[in-house]
Formats: sequence, structure tokens, C-alpha cells
Amino acid sequence: MTPAFSHLLFGTAGIPNSTAVDSTLAGIERIAELKLDCLEIEFVKGVKMGRDTAQKIKEAAKAHKISLSTHAPYYINLNAVEEGMRLASQERLLSSARATEMCGAKSVVFHPGYYGKTTPKQAFETIKKGLAEVVSILRSERNPVVLRPETMGKKSQFGNLEETLLLCQEIEGILPCLDFCHLHTRDGKANTYNEFYRILKKVEKKLGKEILKKAHIHISGAEYSKKGEMKHINLMESDFRYDDWIQVLKDFEVEGMLICESPNLETDALMLQNLWES
Repeated sequence: MTPAFSHLLFGTAGIPNSTAVDSTLAGIERIAELKLDCLEIEFVKGVKMGRDTAQKIKEAAKAHKISLSTHAPYYINLNAVEEGMRLASQERLLSSARATEMCGAKSVVFHPGYYGKTTPKQAFETIKKGLAEVVSILRSERNPVVLRPETMGKKSQFGNLEETLLLCQEIEGILPCLDFCHLHTRDGKANTYNEFYRILKKVEKKLGKEILKKAHIHISGAEYSKKGEMKHINLMESDFRYDDWIQVLKDFEVEGMLICESPNLETDALMLQNLWES
């Protein structure tokens, strides 16, 4: 299990927009300059990081006291019809976890897959089997990285809150990535103090109170339709009640990493950090 944090860390999904050079190393330095705390390295278009680069990233993050996580490629569907696509999805997740360990990050976030023409129950069983095989391989390699299935924002995607928590209950060693933007846009709900409160109480009940001491959270604004999330937008342009949401996080004394995925990245991350500290 990943260790608990001492407080809630704020950071960005990918390098901040104001970074002078388009590189993770420069992004870590910029995060430190902004007085943010963490960075999620985006492998979303593929894992292309070599060992030498990973070692430099690990050293830079340690020097600047910046915590790291990663996000696996978007091209993962553990419920794909074709066996070859399922196996390729497993390999992408394995590659992500191996690169995550090399660069000193503790968690890798991923999108589990789509329902397709299967029932939610069938999708759950197929995804569970494929994910359990990945976890087994990583443990045989003594890779301690925590896999984090993300709560998803489209109704066509596997990963509502209940499915995500059940997956974490049934596969030892994995933990959720709680994307509150996705939880809101999936059904157009989860946008009041009481609804946020019930979400965290459910997480506590299913996975234990200690889980909220090592949380991994995604947040942004979003445009959405009846089918769910359409695109990310900045928090102040959205209908998301982030004041109430931050208050619930404080009331539960949540610790871990809070990653901002708004288009303005560091602007919203700093705004939320200031709101938390005030």
C-alpha cells in the first residue's frame, strides 16, 4: 500500500502552461516555483520515457520535494471484444507502471474501459480478470506502484463510483482515483455539499477511513450532456460547486494528491490551494 500523506497536495495534470520548456523536468521546476506540491506525468499518448530521463525526473522531484504520479495511455480497454486489444491494454498498463516506478512516482491512474455491447456485470468481470493479471505480474516483478482506476464521466465508460470501489475491494493493492468532475458529469448530480459528503462516506465504508489519507483526486470544470462529460473547462466557467466540495474535503481531513485538469491547469490549482489554506 502507498503511504499516507501528511496533508493535501495540489498540482497539475501535465506540465504547467507557464513552463518555459516543454519537458517534465522543466515542469517539476515550474511546479516548485509556483509553490505547488505535485505533478501528474501524462503518458496519455504512450509511454516514451527512457531510463535515463526517468532517473533525472526522480532526482529533480526529490530535490524540489515534488510528489509525482502518472496517467496511463488513453488507449486502454480491458473490456475490448478482441483479445489482442485486451492484451495490448494490459501491456500499456504494465509499461506505465514500470515507467512510473523508474521515475519515483507512487501511483498510475488509468481508464479501465468501455461497456460496449456487454452488460455492466459482464464488463466488471472481464476488467477485473484482466486487471488482476496485471497486478500479479507487477507483484512478481516487485513493482510497488499502485494502480488507480479512475471514476469516469461518460455513461458509455466503465467506472461509476460503485464499480470503481468494488474493483478496489476485490483486487488487493489497487486504489481509486476519485475524479469529481466525472462523478458530477456522469449523471449531472454530485454537486452539493451533501452529495460530496455521501461520496466520501461511501469511500470510507467500502475501503476504510485510512484510504482518504492517501487519496488521489482529479478535478476540473466540464461541459456535459445527457451522455455525460463532453470536455473539460475552467472551474470558474463551470457549474461545479468547488467551494462546497473543498469544504467537504476539509471536513473529512482528506490527504493525498489533488490534480487539476482544467485547461488553465496551474491557475485553478493555485485557486483551490488558496481556498483550502484560507
